Amino acid sequence: MFCPLQLVLIPMLLACSLGLNDFSASPPELTVHVGDSALMGCVFQNLEGKHVTKVDWMLSPGKHAEDEYVLYYYGNLSVPVGRFRNRVFLAGDLLQKDGSLLLQDVQQADQGTYTCEIRLESESKVLKSKVVLHVLPEEPKEVTVHVGDSALMRCIFHSTEKKRLTQVDWMFSSGEHTKEIVLHYDLKFHFPERYFPYQGRYQNRVNLVGDISHNDGSIMLQRVKESDGGIYNCSIHLGNLLFRKTLVLHVTTEKSQTLIPEIPRPELLGGNQLVIIVGIVCATLLLFPVLILIVKRTHWNKSSLNSTAFVKSLENMEKANPEKHVYSSITTQEVREEEEPSGKSEAIYMTMHPVWPSLRSVPAGGIPKPEHAF
Repeated sequence: MFCPLQLVLIPMLLACSLGLNDFSASPPELTVHVGDSALMGCVFQNLEGKHVTKVDWMLSPGKHAEDEYVLYYYGNLSVPVGRFRNRVFLAGDLLQKDGSLLLQDVQQADQGTYTCEIRLESESKVLKSKVVLHVLPEEPKEVTVHVGDSALMRCIFHSTEKKRLTQVDWMFSSGEHTKEIVLHYDLKFHFPERYFPYQGRYQNRVNLVGDISHNDGSIMLQRVKESDGGIYNCSIHLGNLLFRKTLVLHVTTEKSQTLIPEIPRPELLGGNQLVIIVGIVCATLLLFPVLILIVKRTHWNKSSLNSTAFVKSLENMEKANPEKHVYSSITTQEVREEEEPSGKSEAIYMTMHPVWPSLRSVPAGGIPKPEHAF
């Protein structure tokens, strides 16, 4: 009766004795950007009195790709392998059974599952730990804001180990070899906000907005001035580890902001607004021919009214002055008669005038006989 039970328990006991802790529900995940640093933890507790003799880090890219070595430690010598040279090193304290790995300048090809294997002295068991690394595109290293706005400058040290951040420093450089302290955070001091309120030009304008428990040392610079433009260096300390990041802040004046108008984006229009615009355009196209006919008809009516009014005005003028035409014709005829030569009228008078006999030739008591002139 105990044979089936033994077959089940024996592999489980062997797994526990060998330290194969692959039975965890899900390994921790870490999301970083290209160019950032990532600290992948490999810490084991309750191993007092035992020394670490060998540490291996391997990457499984997935998608049927072969596993590759990242780093191995043996005989007090840490050796990065292949394309990870000069980019990885052991960041943990092996005396504390901490074989954590620091990966710098993360690349897109670094994405995958990282497996840590630790071997202890005089023991055959292997302690395993896994971390899933996700790589996002690179964040912009330059920030552009307008005068008077606020500038968010991010500085995050990505790690699976929480609450290890001990110090954050932000420094400003204008490129003239002059540096100014923007913010200083130190876990050893107990200020209300645990960072120094400097009396310089950044006083009351800089706030630590990052979550220190997640190794986030991001700051917010308020009421940005034109003189704030320059290079900002962030330093995050995690014990003996140091992470650095550099950002460039560009400040534009309000005048340049007005000279560059913002182009409206078509995607801002909602569905109802688009329907209204299409309806207005269609109605305009339908009413346009009607408007043309109305304009033409109005113009024709005006021209006909003008011609009618002109004809009527002529008729009224003729009715108002009828005698003027008669008098003018008569006057013309009289003038023509007066212009005829006076000699013609005299010739007619001499021909038609009768010749009377003189008194000497009239007989007494009788009627004088007319003389015929031949």
